[in-house]
Amino acid sequence: MQRRFIRISLVAVLLLAVAGAAMLAQQPGRAETGSGENEGLRSALEVIALVRAHHVEKVDTFSLVRAYLQTGTINGMLREVLEDGYTRYMDRAAFTRMQEDSLHGQFGGIGIMVGIRNERLTIISPISGTPGFRAGLRSGDLIRMIDGQSTENMSLEEAVSMMRGPEGEPVVLTIQRGEEMLEVAVIRETIEVPSVERAEVIAPEDMPGLRGPVGYILLSNFNEKTMPQMNQALDKLQAAGVQGLVLDLRNNGGGLLSTALELADRFIERGPIVHVVSSDNQRRTYVAQPEGTFPSMPMVVLVNEYSASASEILAGALRDNDVAVLVGTTTFGKGSVQTVVPLRGGAGLALTTAHYETAGGHFIHGIGITPDYVVELPEEQQDLLYERGADEGVNLEDVQLRRALEVLSELMGGRLRPAA
Repeated sequence: MQRRFIRISLVAVLLLAVAGAAMLAQQPGRAETGSGENEGLRSALEVIALVRAHHVEKVDTFSLVRAYLQTGTINGMLREVLEDGYTRYMDRAAFTRMQEDSLHGQFGGIGIMVGIRNERLTIISPISGTPGFRAGLRSGDLIRMIDGQSTENMSLEEAVSMMRGPEGEPVVLTIQRGEEMLEVAVIRETIEVPSVERAEVIAPEDMPGLRGPVGYILLSNFNEKTMPQMNQALDKLQAAGVQGLVLDLRNNGGGLLSTALELADRFIERGPIVHVVSSDNQRRTYVAQPEGTFPSMPMVVLVNEYSASASEILAGALRDNDVAVLVGTTTFGKGSVQTVVPLRGGAGLALTTAHYETAGGHFIHGIGITPDYVVELPEEQQDLLYERGADEGVNLEDVQLRRALEVLSELMGGRLRPAA
């Protein structure tokens, strides 16, 4: 009974402290001092106040405090209470690394995009030409251990931080692929992420039945290089007289939201691009402007289960505005917005503060987008996804690409509406 009373008293004290932390959050000029343990407690209280005030899901203080007492760590508390693998606490070192990577746009790493799927650290896609790609890592691989440390209950930021490091040093990943367990050693390199990996013309003589020359663009992610590269690719294809366009977003794990919005605006003359719904149900809509719109032509977007985040926003915007038809498989379902909040003492918090809805008001997170034409890629053709950037040319044995071209040809012949 006495132990229970002490525990209840401690919870009550912490609840009062949370109120104090919320007040301190309004006073950014005040400095934190004290031992490491006290700083950890202060960070926990600050995180609790921020989660209560701004997380997209409503959470009560008592649940957070109880989870912190049970797990003893901030990330343990967040995992226990939130069904959200993207809200995470970063200590001073991890937060500093994240800021440096964002500032410089390149980093020592292995070149893979990762996310949380079914509470597992999952490779969304390896980046073509990087050490991870050359080591044979593939979309859908589960990363079970990093340098011998289990990734179970590990935050996404912590996992990314462990895989990055000085160029030339190895990192050992334990990979689960189906029922098979693999140990893969990868040597880190300086990673410069490409964006437009291929832009070329597919002619009727390449594929009988095609109703004219069409353009094919492979977009691997969204970064600061995307728009200059996309504008160059579109100019090239337009000069070649293409009459339709295939945009391949398969295995595109996303990237900069601002770039996805800018690219959507390039194809949509007017209308909504995406809606952002915040924790207080406020709805902000990003709208396309007519200036600089690419000339209208039939368009197909290829997507799959590893098209995530910014890819889903772009694909949804193009379909919902009747600009394009989607072909492939249901997308990843990453439709949450993270706000990065600096904390006292140099730590940081990535906090899910909103959810995306597509231009037509469709919820993405945990659901994904189902294409107009569902086409599975046979297992024996999976490696074709990792050969798309090769110099040999577009591989027309790819059944998803062939179906996209068939649909595009029908659109060009007027036998389909712009959206099915």
